[in-house]
Amino acid sequence: MLRAIIIPAVSMAKEFIVGDEVGWTIRFDYQAWADGKDFHVGDKLVFRYPVGAHNVFKVNGTGFQNCIVPPVTEALTSGNDAITLATPGRNWYICGVGKHCEIGGQKLFITVQPESQAPIIAPSQALSYTSSVNGITTSIYQLVAVVIATAIMV
Repeated sequence: MLRAIIIPAVSMAKEFIVGDEVGWTIRFDYQAWADGKDFHVGDKLVFRYPVGAHNVFKVNGTGFQNCIVPPVTEALTSGNDAITLATPGRNWYICGVGKHCEIGGQKLFITVQPESQAPIIAPSQALSYTSSVNGITTSIYQLVAVVIATAIMV
């Protein structure tokens, strides 16, 4: 009896250090940093900064435009704040210290896309293998299924 298992596509989550080596600070163009990057559900944003010098607030579009700081209890303050992007759509982040958002431009806007998955090869595009011994042609999927089935029976 041959058993087959289905292997789902694997999520390819990425980790983004906001501002790269500069980190989360004032007078840095975070929109230019985000430009060209593809953010997906499951990816992680990491805000790095000296503890006490900055913080991170997730805000709405109005809070972003007008640098409206939410209650201090909502602040992320570890200096190494990791945020997993949980839903597709727009996300806005600001620093709530002093005038860092208004004057220092310390704010970030991104658009999160649905979860990214590893590419899947359609059966019609699957690579074929021909045995030189018996002339049998088979797809890579069939070979993988046989290997998995053999492993299950062992």
